[in-house]
Parts: sequence; structure tokens; C-alpha cells
Amino acid sequence: MNSYLDLIEAAIKKLQFKGHPKSLYDPANYMMSLGGKRIRPILTLMACKMFDGNIEKAMYPALAMEIFHNFSLVHDDFMDHAPLRRGKATVHTKWDVPTAILSGDLMLVLAYKVLSKSNDEKLADMLSLFNNTAIKVCEGQQLDMEFQHKNNISIQEYLDMIGLKTAALLAGCLKMGAVVAGASTKDAEYIYDFGYKLGISFQIQDDLLDSFGDAQTFGKSIGGDIVENKKTFLAIKARELATPAIRKKLDTLASETDYVRKVELILTIYEQLGIKHITKELSEKYYQDALKDLDSISTSDASKKELISLAEELLNRVR
Repeated sequence: MNSYLDLIEAAIKKLQFKGHPKSLYDPANYMMSLGGKRIRPILTLMACKMFDGNIEKAMYPALAMEIFHNFSLVHDDFMDHAPLRRGKATVHTKWDVPTAILSGDLMLVLAYKVLSKSNDEKLADMLSLFNNTAIKVCEGQQLDMEFQHKNNISIQEYLDMIGLKTAALLAGCLKMGAVVAGASTKDAEYIYDFGYKLGISFQIQDDLLDSFGDAQTFGKSIGGDIVENKKTFLAIKARELATPAIRKKLDTLASETDYVRKVELILTIYEQLGIKHITKELSEKYYQDALKDLDSISTSDASKKELISLAEELLNRVR
């Protein structure tokens, strides 16, 4: 894990986006400098290695996926009014919303620029995969925004949304590594499915951490989803299980302006309904299903150990 991270961090430092005006490029460099676990590019490199590919050839695609991911975070943060990202001020907070929009747009273009440096016969396939992944992420974000103005969102609608917004990117990163390595079409699909289900599990757990995690280790303010009335799995499941009286209370709390009180009261309701346990169970189910897809891939069990270890680390945050 650390060896992949060192490679990626070194490559990111070499990027150093430059241009005029500097005020457009500074936020992009700032966003990329915030660190994080770099899970998405690591997945690309790991998948490439799993299929006996040359990870040096996978570096530009991996970086492109990471730049795209950070572009999406810049835009997500101001749409969600989030003050923190990885424990630091978000771009729109440190600068302003117009700068965040423009610098985010720049990062999307830079992701294509980096990907195009892959002087490889599979570049067309990589671009196609990148485009399909990017479209899905944008579709998922739009659905997420629309859900905030709708009542009675179903669990399946929620799962479809996070499948687009979160899981498709993890899956795309893994498939990108497989494409670079020349994996068979069947194996590339299996690793995509593994990443997709892992992504669902990860996002469900991320929802859980937003309500029950620790702000310092989570890197974001706790209760942000509750304050914004986001239709997370926890919120949807709570309404599904609530009595009419509790549902009425949830409706009243939606307009509560004392955010500390709002978060405390809604967390109490979640605890009464056993939402934390239910959420953990669903996350675990998707993870176990993901492992079945990984097991179907034709490479050796030994070659899969790195991916399993990384997946375990991702999902051990609240286990």
C-alpha cells in the first residue's frame, strides 16, 4: 500500500499545474496537495499488477482518475456547502464559489490531458472507459441533488444513485488497470463488478461515518448530511422504519435551524431504530458479494491478496 502511495504522491508532485492566471491553477494544486489515501489511483495500479501488467504504463491513467476524482470533490463540496475536505478548508471556502467552479472545470480538462500522455495502443479504450465513468459520476451527482427535493426516496433509488456517483468511479479505476494490463474482457468485467460492489459498500459506510464517525479521523464535519437533509441510507431507512409519530418528528426537525440540536435529536432517533447496525450489515453484504466477483477472476489467489487487503482496510473504519 505505502509503496503505491509513494509512487503516486511523487507523480502528483511532478504535475504542478501551471498557467495564467495563477489564481486559476492555485486551487487545483491546493486540492491535489490535500493528500488522502489515494485509493482510486492505487486501485488502478493494483489491478494492473494483478494481471501482470507494467504499472509504469498505468501511472498516467491512474493520475487521470485521481485528478477527475478531485475535480468532482471540488464541485461536490460547494454543492453540499461543506466547509472541510480532508480536515482542511474546501476550495470554495478558501477562495470562493466562482473560483471553485472554474478551477474544478480546469481539473477535468487536465485529467484528459494527463490520460492522453499514455502513448499506448489501448488509449482509445482507456478514453472510452474514462468518458463512461465520468458521465456516470455526473449522473449520480445530479440524482443526489434532485433527491434533496423529493420525498419517499426508496432504498433501491438510493443504491442506484450511489452506484453512479461513487461506485462507478472505483469500478472504473480497477477496470482501467485491467485494460492497461491487457486482461480478458471477462476478467475486466469481473474486476469492474468487484469495484462497483466495493464502492456501494464504501459509500454506505461513508454515510454511516458522517453520522457516527470522528471528525478528526473522518476529515469532514460530523452530521453534515443531517444538517443538509441529505437522503442517505440512514435517513431513508429511518423513515421506512419510523412510526407515524417519529416520522412527524423527523419532518419537523428537517427545518430545525439549531444544527447542533438537530444532529443530536436525529442521531437519537437513529439509535432508537437500530439504524447503525442495519447500515453496517448492508455494507458488509455488498462487500461479501464483491469478494465473490474477485474470486471469479482467472488470476491466482495470491495475485488478489493486495486488493483484498486494501478493501479490508477501507471497510475496517467502523467495524
